[in-house]
Amino acid sequence: MLEGLEAALYERPRTGAPPKITGDIEAKLVMLACSHPPDDRKRWTLRLLAEQMVFLGHVDSISNVTVYQRLKTRSNPGK
Repeated sequence: MLEGLEAALYERPRTGAPPKITGDIEAKLVMLACSHPPDDRKRWTLRLLAEQMVFLGHVDSISNVTVYQRLKTRSNPGK
């Protein structure tokens, strides 16, 4: 039974495309989200963060949903 529990701690290989957000890209996203928003904005929105990540050349494309998922994971790493 213990083997099954230990196996659950490790992710199995996934099919499909590799993740678009690597640790380096995620760090840049978090740094951006923690920075001051553009002068004409009071706060960062998910869409604005996604647009800025593309503008800065960190990714070719990214959705605001992906930004939400990555930031949510960072703010609650236990889940």
